Amino acid sequence: MAQQEFQVDRTTALYERPTMNIVDEPTYSAVKAAIEAKFAPASVAGFLGSLKSAGLRIRNFEAVLKAGKLGTATAAEYDKLTNADQGQIREFYLASLEQVEQGLRDKYFKLYAYY
Repeated sequence: MAQQEFQVDRTTALYERPTMNIVDEPTYSAVKAAIEAKFAPASVAGFLGSLKSAGLRIRNFEAVLKAGKLGTATAAEYDKLTNADQGQIREFYLASLEQVEQGLRDKYFKLYAYY
């Protein structure tokens, strides 16, 4: 008997992140809303400018958070979250910074650089 060959559809075989339940929904939503507000089209340029003047890298979430760049109460709210919820917030933040319009990303290239 000939061995059966299986074709893998690579478009659907990509990694799919499992869904995780949020433990503290109100606090999670408050931190997420603070991040969304900073990355909103009307305010993202000011946010990037504040990071530049503070000498912070945009991908260093913890430093941005502790410097109060996401709001004065956001760090305290973030600290209340479980490790899993904090991980989801960090992932959301990193995904948000990649959605910034390319012209602004070019203007603030040093914030995005990995060096």
